[in-house]
Amino acid sequence: MDQTKLRNRSSVLLLTLCLGAAAGLVIWLFLLAMSEGTRLIWEILPRLTGRSWILLPLCALGGLAVGLLHRRYGDYPEELPAVLGKVKNEKHYDYRPFPAILLCALLPLVFGASAGPEAGLTGIIVALCYWVGDNVSLAKRHAALCSELGEAATLGHIFHFPLFGILAVEEEPGPGGKPAPLPRPWKLALYGLSTAASFGVIGLLNRLTHRSSEGFPSFSSVSIQPVDYAALLLYLPVGFLLYLVFRLAETGAEKGAENVPVVLRETICGLVIGAMGLALPSVLFSGEEQMARLIEDGSGADAWRLIGLCLLKLVLTAFCLRFGMKGGHFFPMIFACACMGFALAGLVFSAPAGHEVFAAGMVTAAALGAQMKKPLAVSALALLCFPPRMLFWLFLAAAVGGRLAELLEGGRKRPVSGKS
Repeated sequence: MDQTKLRNRSSVLLLTLCLGAAAGLVIWLFLLAMSEGTRLIWEILPRLTGRSWILLPLCALGGLAVGLLHRRYGDYPEELPAVLGKVKNEKHYDYRPFPAILLCALLPLVFGASAGPEAGLTGIIVALCYWVGDNVSLAKRHAALCSELGEAATLGHIFHFPLFGILAVEEEPGPGGKPAPLPRPWKLALYGLSTAASFGVIGLLNRLTHRSSEGFPSFSSVSIQPVDYAALLLYLPVGFLLYLVFRLAETGAEKGAENVPVVLRETICGLVIGAMGLALPSVLFSGEEQMARLIEDGSGADAWRLIGLCLLKLVLTAFCLRFGMKGGHFFPMIFACACMGFALAGLVFSAPAGHEVFAAGMVTAAALGAQMKKPLAVSALALLCFPPRMLFWLFLAAAVGGRLAELLEGGRKRPVSGKS
C-alpha cells in the first residue's frame, strides 16, 4: 500500500515537472512569435515600403483574419476568468480547435490590440494540458490537476511572480467540505514545482538564444511620506472610478458589437487599431514599453495629458476586447492606472517626484481590487511593478476597491421596495 502510494506520488511529480517544462517551452515560443510578428508588422514592413499609412490596411487585414477564425471556430481567446472558471467548474476545456485557439491568441497581439498575453496563453496551455490528460495514460487520472499546474506556471511566468499564478488558480474549499483529491500543502508544492520547471526551461532557452525576458517594467523604489496617507482619500476613490469607467466602456462596446456581424466587427477593430497606430501609438499593445517610458520620463509630465492617455487606454482596451481583437486586460489596466496616479500626484503636489510611485500603486490596486475582489491576488499582481515595501498599502487599496465594488453591486441586486 505504501509502495503504491509512493509510486503514485512519484508519477505525479514526474508529470508535474514535464508539464512545467512543456508550458515553459510553449510560453517561450509564443512570446518569440509575438515579438517577431510585431516587429514585422510595425517596423519592417513600414520601413521597406516607406509608407507609415500601410499600418491601416495591415491592421484591417489582421482584424479580418481574426474575424474569419471567429466565424469558423468560435470567439477565442476566452478571457482569463472564463478559462479558469471552466477548469474549476466543468473540469474540462475543449482543445479540438487548437490551431484556431493559437492563432486567435497570437494575431491580436501582433496587430497591436490593447491587450496582454495572459488570457490567450493560459487558454493555450490549458488546452494542451487537457489534450495530454485525454491522450497520455499517466495524466488521464489527473487531467484537472494538470490544467491547474499549467495555469499556475503560465501566470507565474507572464507576471514574473510565481505566487500570483498559485493564488489565481488555487481553489477555495467546496461546499459541504468535500475533500480534495490531494492535500492542499501537496498541491501547493506541485504548483511551485511546475512553475519552477517553467522558469528553468525559459531561462535556459533565453541563455541559449541570447534573448532576455525581463518582464513588465517595475519601479525600483518608493518614498512614502505622512502626507501621502492623507492623499489616499483621493487615490482610492479615483481608482474605483477607473474601474467603473472600464466597466462602462465594456458595456457600451459590447452593446455596439452586438449590432455588427462577426468578421466586420473585427475588421472595424483592426482599422481603429491601425488609425491609433498612426495618431497615438502609445495607447496600443499591452503597455509594457509605455510603462517603461513612464517610469523613466513620467516625472513632471503634463497631468492632463496623462489623464487623457489613461482614459483612452481604458476605452480602447474595452473596445478591443468586445470587438474581437482580444487578450488579457491586466497589463493595459496597470499602465492606464499608473498614468492616472502620476497625473494625480502632479495635480496635488507642487513637487510630485517623491509621490508619484505611491499614487500610481494605490490607484492601480484600488481599480484591480474592485475588478477582481481578491486583495491578496491583486497585491501579488501589483508587486509585478511596485516595490515590496508597498505590500501593505497595496493590499489595503485592493481591499477598499473590492469592498466598494461589492457595495455597488449589492445595491444594484437588492430588490426595490415600496410603490411600483
